Amino acid sequence: MLRNSLLALSRSSKARNFVTGFGPAKRVARRFVAGETRPEALEAIRQLNAIGLLATVDYLGEHCTEREAATANVNEYLALLKDIRAEDLRSGVSLKLSAIGLHIDPEFCFENVRQIVAEAQRQNRFVRIDIEESDLVDITLDIYRRLRAEFDNVGMVLQAYLFRTRADMQALIDEGIADLRLVKGAYDEPPEIAWQERGKIQQEMIDLCQTLLAAEKEGKGRLAVGSHDDLVYNPMCEFSVGKAIDPSTWEIQFLYGIRRDEQLRLAEEGYRLRIYVPYGQSWYPYFMRRLAERPANLFFFLRALAGD
Repeated sequence: MLRNSLLALSRSSKARNFVTGFGPAKRVARRFVAGETRPEALEAIRQLNAIGLLATVDYLGEHCTEREAATANVNEYLALLKDIRAEDLRSGVSLKLSAIGLHIDPEFCFENVRQIVAEAQRQNRFVRIDIEESDLVDITLDIYRRLRAEFDNVGMVLQAYLFRTRADMQALIDEGIADLRLVKGAYDEPPEIAWQERGKIQQEMIDLCQTLLAAEKEGKGRLAVGSHDDLVYNPMCEFSVGKAIDPSTWEIQFLYGIRRDEQLRLAEEGYRLRIYVPYGQSWYPYFMRRLAERPANLFFFLRALAGD
């Protein structure tokens, strides 16, 4: 119930205006968001690289409905890629298709993301296409397949809590283009299409990751475990050891600001750690989804607001 309420608030313009205009809330959000500007994001990446962690950086701006705004988001990504290359930072980029025109026109969106992927290829960088609500999965898969017909420096994300994900992932494995970050899923999806029980979602996540890691060993995919849940990534570490899989060949990806002690521990043990670094002025929906994911995040937020 609490999770659903927070996800509903993530779509509320009144709640957004209150939270983004409230100084203490904005300061607390900085735990999960690197900042509102590109220089702030670049500094966060520098700090992560300095302690041996990789990054993927996301310019926040989902559900864009105006061409001018979508084009501005594309231009920000192009500038971001050039800055990452200029500083030789160990980072790729992540993006949401709804931020670059998916809700305006799918072909306009495709041309935008293709421009970003092409520039990333020139800069020797990787682009990860984030997944969004369930009604956008098909078009996201279509665009991803079109990109993979031309580029190999692009991957996407699938959500373990959707019933359809096993079939979607297997199809991509069969096609040899399953370069995937697997996540539990952070949107409010109905029980007709998505599992609701935490334990079931955790087990589904583990099963999917093991399937993809086995496919990776055969050269048919590449795994990034997008989870900061030790009940997910620890079994995957044990699985890789049992299968004699080099820990540096697959990734564990954490969200910025979450479980920093574990980030360092896993990196020190030889696992490839990548941190998802979001930035931008449109941070509110992302921030609310982070609060919805774990009650501990919400309690941290409330304590900070109370000055504790």
